[in-house]
Amino acid sequence: MRSLARTVILLLTLGVFIQPASANDPPNVLFIAVDDLRDWVGHLGGHPQAKTPNIDRLAKRGVSFTRAYCSAPLCNPSRISLLTSIAPSNSGVYGNGEKLRDKLPRAVTLMQHFRASGYSARGAGKIFHGSNPYDQDSWDGYFRPANSKKPQRIKRDSSLPKSAWVPWGPLACSDDEMFDGKNAGWIIAELAKPQEKPFFLAYGLTKPHLTWEVPQKYFDLHPIDRIELPVVKKGDLDDVPPFDQKLAREVFDPSGERNFAVKPDGDHANVIANNQWRQAVQAYLATISFADAQIGRVLEALEKSEHAENTIIVLWGDHGWHLGEKEHWRKHALWNVSTRTPLIISVPEGRTLDGRTPAQLCHRPVSLIDLYPTLVDLCGLPEKDGLDGQSLKPLLKNPSQQWQRPVVMTYGSGNHAVQTQRWRYIRYADGGEELYDHTKDPNEWKNLVSLSQYKSTIEKLKMHLPERNKR
Repeated sequence: MRSLARTVILLLTLGVFIQPASANDPPNVLFIAVDDLRDWVGHLGGHPQAKTPNIDRLAKRGVSFTRAYCSAPLCNPSRISLLTSIAPSNSGVYGNGEKLRDKLPRAVTLMQHFRASGYSARGAGKIFHGSNPYDQDSWDGYFRPANSKKPQRIKRDSSLPKSAWVPWGPLACSDDEMFDGKNAGWIIAELAKPQEKPFFLAYGLTKPHLTWEVPQKYFDLHPIDRIELPVVKKGDLDDVPPFDQKLAREVFDPSGERNFAVKPDGDHANVIANNQWRQAVQAYLATISFADAQIGRVLEALEKSEHAENTIIVLWGDHGWHLGEKEHWRKHALWNVSTRTPLIISVPEGRTLDGRTPAQLCHRPVSLIDLYPTLVDLCGLPEKDGLDGQSLKPLLKNPSQQWQRPVVMTYGSGNHAVQTQRWRYIRYADGGEELYDHTKDPNEWKNLVSLSQYKSTIEKLKMHLPERNKR
């Protein structure tokens, strides 16, 4: 008995004895970012063969926003707008070449605001874009795995010409040899530790970004002979303006960092010519399943930790990804497929929101730019002025309530899309336009902009376009 008493005193002295969290304690945040993840997750039904049991299980614990959109269909502007809640048209960050502190030297990032409010902020993987994801002012600590030999692809099809675009294939390695697997291991170790402060812990996955190279077992989950291709319409580009036809065939970075086209005639023509469409879909699905498995490891670690009952979980993708729809591949466009991505917010039971029940779907259009003010609101942090986003807490309380605020997306100066519950309107800097009725045409196969009966609708949607485009 005396030994037990001495042990308790020692633990208290060392600050290791942690009381269970109460509803009055500041909540922790587990912040999971997934690169290039479109709606191909099980509960969103984007592809019937998607296998994402861990993401789907998380959705059952919170609210999944089925119509969440990025601010820009490109990594850097999407992430900077999310992490600062400043729209691209107000920041001048349009492509992958601009730097956060060059464009927004006085911006307070989401992590900075948490740190200033008494939190520790640590991360691993891809949160900001670029080879150096570390913004010194944003983090107390950031994990970077030691360099090691890159896992090798098992085999490239020798029958394919050198000109074939095939950045995908299985690897002969384990999950722990992958960059995302190493980072998951670090996050898991962090979750096992007692914490002196409430924490903001960020896990950024680089998959399913290209290349789609993951261990063989994830390809085995999606047999090639059963793969279903996306539903497409022949001649889908015939009624879109010339600038959009150009975007469909080229990789265009508005900052000029990297502009190129896969020859000849773009990615889609290359994939079709080399009979790789089915293989590409298989590889993307396999890479999503790999990412889901790493997310599952992290979620399981949280569930086993002492932080489980006091941690808000947010999972988001930075934008969508085309796999042949509108004869387009990658992101780099203002269509629905390029800009829509999963968003899940799970608030622990001890912090229920005025009787909100878990496992709900919210079908209101929302923007990733709203995450910053939402987390500030949920965690009871001081309000931050100058944010372009709006808290989603009302939709977490009641996902079916009216939500009149449209989502605005930007791809380069003067190129914008406006998404409402029914409509998507796109306007380019050169005057080209598109209009789609999502209640009748969710695939955006018929551009209605030339039909006179929609003139008043277009005029109303134009009112939501940014008034300025910062350079």
